Amino acid sequence: MWGCHHLSDHLTLSGVSVSGITIQKIVDKNAMSSQYDRLLKLEELASGHQIELTAEQARALEKANPCYKERHIESSRPGELLSLPARKSDGDTFYVGHLKGVGKVYLQAVIDTYCSYAFGYLHTDKLPEHSVRVVYNDVVPKYQSWNLTLKAILTDNGREYCGTSNHSYEMVLELADIEHRKTKVRHPQTNGFVERFNRTVPNEFFRPNFRTKIYDSVVALQKDLDQWLKEYNEQRPHRGLSQHRKTPSRTYLRIP
Repeated sequence: MWGCHHLSDHLTLSGVSVSGITIQKIVDKNAMSSQYDRLLKLEELASGHQIELTAEQARALEKANPCYKERHIESSRPGELLSLPARKSDGDTFYVGHLKGVGKVYLQAVIDTYCSYAFGYLHTDKLPEHSVRVVYNDVVPKYQSWNLTLKAILTDNGREYCGTSNHSYEMVLELADIEHRKTKVRHPQTNGFVERFNRTVPNEFFRPNFRTKIYDSVVALQKDLDQWLKEYNEQRPHRGLSQHRKTPSRTYLRIP
């Protein structure tokens, strides 16, 4: 997005003379000093249908926040649509790394597209049972405790999530009365909500912890991940544009 002096030059070409310093004072007064602040305001106006974004503005929002790329799958309330990671070309879910004495470790992440509230479950192989566990043990009980209806979950067409009517993942969603939405075959979809989370969790959790601790089991790593997720959801301000620097928990409770 343009800076104050660039905007001043553009206005001058249009026959309006306003100095860059004056424009800076105006944006400071309206709490839009930084580019991120201006993008927050832009996204707020667009989401409220007060303005129609130009192609340049939409690209700027998408660059600042991967979640905005997936605005067509955003939701209007918590629990309306949760999203799981899209599979990579090699078929892997999020690969954490190789732990000595444990083997390869993977992460199943589930993100609420309304508030970016995150769930995470670690496992050592890619079986449907692991996708089932994070939904059955973590996601469903949490929304029940909130007295919120869990409407739909979006996944790709991987074997962990899709199959016949006897597929364990399909059966659990049906029993819980959760709609199973799937991305189109041969149209891999970059999932901005999980993409952002999958960048945050290695930077803020895995790498710092692996530098200072040695884990000899997935259970020990999961225990620390659970603590980090609590901080991520309840204490860490989320910089996603739609969250406006609130924590995911404050967003789902609709606390200003």
